[in-house]
Amino acid sequence: MTRVIGIVGWKDVGKTYLVTEIIKLLVAKNYRVGSIKHAHDDFDIDKPGTDSFKHRESGSSQVIISSSRRWAKINENIDNREKSLKELIEEFEYIDIIIVEGFKNEIHPKIEIIANNLEISNSKIKNVIAIVSDVMLYSNTPVFKKNEIKSLVEFIIKKIL
Repeated sequence: MTRVIGIVGWKDVGKTYLVTEIIKLLVAKNYRVGSIKHAHDDFDIDKPGTDSFKHRESGSSQVIISSSRRWAKINENIDNREKSLKELIEEFEYIDIIIVEGFKNEIHPKIEIIANNLEISNSKIKNVIAIVSDVMLYSNTPVFKKNEIKSLVEFIIKKIL
């Protein structure tokens, strides 16, 4: 069974930085890590002019790009229905843990980053198991400082893995 941990917080509080540091430390400990990043805006991983972009532009609803080093599948949401987190998790194979950035309204365990403005939203967010903040907080939930990433990863290993 694949384990999932989410990183949530307001915009520009350092979610992506924290996710990448957690991934590096877990990989260094020989865990196979997958990640999901929720995008709020229309995004594109393909570039105009590439062959794969031309395939999509001509009407292909699914394009797979493959080489000996990696492969990617681009799937157009023709019905404009975003996949659920559960559906996205099912896309992974041979992963020990999935780090999810965003998806704060889903039910998986989450770590919330609190910025200096003290806007704590974990009372609204379900399943917050830890908080990352350099602000003095009084909470029953474990609190880690932003530079305590190694301790946070050990917490993730004990709690999730």
